[in-house]
Amino acid sequence: MRRKLPPSPLPVRDGVCASRLYLQPGPWRTLWDFMLHRFPHVSHDVLKRRLDNGDIVDGDGRPQQAGQPYRAHQWLWYYRDVPDEVALPFDLPIIHADDVLVVVDKPHFMATTPAGRYLRETALVRLRRQLGIVDLTPVHRLDRDTAGVVMFCIDPKHRGAYQRLFQERQVDKEYEAVAPWRPGLGLPRSYCSRMVEGGGKDFRMAEIPGPPNSETRIELIDRLADGLAHYRLMPVSGKKHQLRVHMNGLGIPIANDEMYPDLLPMRAADDFSHPLQLLARSIAFADPLSGLPRRFVSQRRLDMAHDVAGASSSALPA
Repeated sequence: MRRKLPPSPLPVRDGVCASRLYLQPGPWRTLWDFMLHRFPHVSHDVLKRRLDNGDIVDGDGRPQQAGQPYRAHQWLWYYRDVPDEVALPFDLPIIHADDVLVVVDKPHFMATTPAGRYLRETALVRLRRQLGIVDLTPVHRLDRDTAGVVMFCIDPKHRGAYQRLFQERQVDKEYEAVAPWRPGLGLPRSYCSRMVEGGGKDFRMAEIPGPPNSETRIELIDRLADGLAHYRLMPVSGKKHQLRVHMNGLGIPIANDEMYPDLLPMRAADDFSHPLQLLARSIAFADPLSGLPRRFVSQRRLDMAHDVAGASSSALPA
């Protein structure tokens, strides 16, 4: 049974929600012992200073002290800090906004929500700060590497209705990708497989034998120069990294993919070259509140689909 999450005692601050930490049972005598175990890569001085300053609180908002006895089965709350976060030189256009939804055209290299070394330079925090809407939350997510349409909900009470559309496969999603051209794939076609967490520390997915739990419809838009092609991808299911895994499974990994087939070294935070050639072009659905049809379309373009446009298309041999 999933553990019920309590409300945060800390408000949203400058567009950033407080992070939470659960104190699981263990051998730690003091809170300090646990913090050293839980955050081995954080400087001891930084941890000590945050505790001394009262920056880490319990569910009632009471500051915690390093030497206090360790008490399992409770939540602690704190604001994450990324002091060396690199500013992203990209805009975040708003495609649509009303009293319920905000829809944006996310660029490559921008995470949807805070994670890892990205906090303020994320779509969610940027929008909260720009619009002054502290309750804004994402209805769905795109990978940091993927550009395109992302939808946010203004009122938390309506978020579940829109999320259920994705969970119940009632959203038509269309992506575009640039990948190698490979004859004999029989496009258009559907690709199905069983996808599971890979089990490593790199957060990749793996395909294993068994009943399929993921499906993608794949069409050819155009052949390009340099052995590439422009594809339309329509996922039926919504597994993590599904399009990247399925294209790799067909032997045509998406151009500039740094995870599939091989995990490449993490690039520098300020390296914005060679974006993944994957774009969430559009989403369409019947609005759960009004019943009216909705469709939101990205205005972005995949660089590699247009850089070679002059030498592309049907003039090339099949």
